[in-house]
Amino acid sequence: MDGVEVLWIVLAFAAGSGVGALLLRRRHRREVIARTLVPHRTREVLAAMQSGAVIVRRDRRAAFANGPAAALAVARLDGKLQPEVADLAEEAWDRDEPVEREVEIRRGVLGAVTHVHVRVTPLGDELAFAVANDNTEMRAVEQARREFATNVSHELKTPVGALSLLAETIEEGADDPEMVRQFARKIRKESRRLTKLIQEIIEISRLQGDDTVRDHQPVHLTEVVAEAIDGARLGAEQRRIEVSSSVSAEPVTMGDRDLLVMAVRNLVDNAVAYSEEGGKVTVALAEDDGVAAISVIDHGIGIDQKDQERIFERFYRTDPARSRQTGGTGLGLSIVKHVALQHAGTVEVWSQPNVGSTFTLRLQAQEEGMTE
Repeated sequence: MDGVEVLWIVLAFAAGSGVGALLLRRRHRREVIARTLVPHRTREVLAAMQSGAVIVRRDRRAAFANGPAAALAVARLDGKLQPEVADLAEEAWDRDEPVEREVEIRRGVLGAVTHVHVRVTPLGDELAFAVANDNTEMRAVEQARREFATNVSHELKTPVGALSLLAETIEEGADDPEMVRQFARKIRKESRRLTKLIQEIIEISRLQGDDTVRDHQPVHLTEVVAEAIDGARLGAEQRRIEVSSSVSAEPVTMGDRDLLVMAVRNLVDNAVAYSEEGGKVTVALAEDDGVAAISVIDHGIGIDQKDQERIFERFYRTDPARSRQTGGTGLGLSIVKHVALQHAGTVEVWSQPNVGSTFTLRLQAQEEGMTE
């Protein structure tokens, strides 16, 4: 090997070393920038945010991620970044403006899908700021509203269509007084059912809105039970069903008296509707360890186990034919559930086919002297 060849080898080695050193310096510079632009005080501020907050580096890793971001699986505390978020950051850098999008993230061993809204804002050429919020619950609410609107439309068509057909039949047979009286009774029945349906739709919409229970007042539950029984007595007498009360305590709770009366009345009406003629319904009021319990007990047809998990859903009926006969709307138990939730309470059911059912509304009872 002559001197020229040796010289070329030395120059090539020096050039390679220079390029390597340059690349190392650039990488070190990016890391220094990332560290200096996320100082301790900034980290404290981001850690206090309720939304997920991530400082994204150009190498598709997180320079910092707060707890909510880790909980949403947007970024891990070790710096690993969700690929969709890294893609958004790349897009934000390319467009040099904020980019936002909803991404689907799978979390946990079961791979549960979470809908997360992410907004990424570029912070120069090396960093970007991502804010993430969980939209899963909002998605579920929107879906429930769409289903509710669809169900309402379907339920309203039935009585409205029936009224139209009955009116048409009366018009065609106006010369037959007996037929007119017969169909007039049916019109009156369908009108009552339609009125009840509209009223319950309004009630459940109000319970799910922002104008629900805010100013709680002391409510004597003995009065609630008495008023609910009195309101249901006429319908019970028509079917020769005895409705009685069994009061072992006189608890007071904080809440909306009218809503609580409506909830208990719905439970009593439901018990009457699904009891055989000549049966008995008992409304029991008790208190145990600061919890008031209103139980509505019947000895009716009962509810299958497969239906018990769904009976509090809107418009769900275990026996559609019987509901049409009794004028049921499928909203009564759903209203009870929402009233219980508005009062931080619960509603439970025990039932066995051909034995009967017991619905129990549990509410927080107030200690003596606290409601004065």
